[in-house]
Amino acid sequence: MDLNPHLPPFNAGATVSTLISLGTAFVLGSAIGLERQLRQRTAGLRTNTLVAVGAAVFVDLAVRFHDMYGGPPSPLHVVAYVISGVGFLGAGAIMKDGAQVSGLNTAATLWGSAAVGACAGIKLLPEAVLAALFVLAANTLLRPVVNRIQRQPLQEASGEATYAVTVICQRDRQAEVLDQLLVLLEQAHYPVRAVEPRPFGDRDVEIEAVLYATAVDADELDGVLATLSATPGVLQGFWNATLED
Repeated sequence: MDLNPHLPPFNAGATVSTLISLGTAFVLGSAIGLERQLRQRTAGLRTNTLVAVGAAVFVDLAVRFHDMYGGPPSPLHVVAYVISGVGFLGAGAIMKDGAQVSGLNTAATLWGSAAVGACAGIKLLPEAVLAALFVLAANTLLRPVVNRIQRQPLQEASGEATYAVTVICQRDRQAEVLDQLLVLLEQAHYPVRAVEPRPFGDRDVEIEAVLYATAVDADELDGVLATLSATPGVLQGFWNATLED
């Protein structure tokens, strides 16, 4: 294809259209990123904004190019390339520590931001707004639902991790400490699946309370242990997660 080597004529209407697309992507990407930033996630305000704006730029460029010269690549092909590129970016946000994987939601949010930007770039502005609203809803409205489900007792041992709270206390205070531990965990909505006391030295005992929950809030369990530490006879308390096959 023989393209004109000179600069294309300035098109004010097309430039304004591009400005609207990028402005929409910037605002909606910022809205998604702000929610992530407030939760102190790896990909926050700037990352999600840049992904949305970058996707909008590439798609808008493809649309403008196709309008001026026709032929490949079509805007749809560029959208596919954007999806592949964001897939690599999202993979960098996923971290694996042994059998535990984190960052999946961050990677999925980046995909959502790219989708918002792609809609804005191809001038589907109402669709871009709807996409942003659904991404925000998935990260906010569904969070309490997920937390509630994960704290329910399991009918069978199908979870990937078992969480346990361990307390070391004086042996003559064992019953009092155990009662207080169960009360505090119940108040925090962490039902106990099993309790196992074990001797710890000559005068102390170690109490391990295994939770039904398959996901925990670290601050909540730390708060339980901090409150329990005020109970007479408590020497030490901690919680940990162990992986199941």
